[in-house]
Amino acid sequence: MTLKEKTKAPIFSIPSTAKNNYSLKDSLGKYIVIYFYPKDDTPGCTIETNDFNKLLPKFKKLNCEIFGISKDSINSHNKFRDKFKIKFNLLADEDLKVLKKYKVWGKKKFMGKEFMGILRTTFLIDKKGKIIKIWKNVRVKDHAKEVLKTVQNITK
Repeated sequence: MTLKEKTKAPIFSIPSTAKNNYSLKDSLGKYIVIYFYPKDDTPGCTIETNDFNKLLPKFKKLNCEIFGISKDSINSHNKFRDKFKIKFNLLADEDLKVLKKYKVWGKKKFMGKEFMGILRTTFLIDKKGKIIKIWKNVRVKDHAKEVLKTVQNITK
């Protein structure tokens, strides 16, 4: 059972680097980009996060918030945020609740080994909490730009 576009995004509330729990309800009335990434401070995740960070002012002009979610702890997220001066909040899903709700926790293969992990996926959610677009098996290069273009086209 996967999530589909044009359906309601699952509501959740989890710890955020903003020092309090973040709930999806807090962002209703704005566009929301949620990207799920495997691990803080690893090469692909760093590129993806830095790219969203660079484009953040453009997303904000379009009334769009960005959140990164992984199963790393808030402590890990804070170090990652400080190291790269990330200006948006990272959310910690240590017990995999949100990852499972969004169907992004699954089997991965790496160097012939199978293991459970986070499937790099991005969701774009509208002002009413509906999923507009889902990017699966994200390639990090230019991904943030592609997401921005999609938001720009929707808000025209």
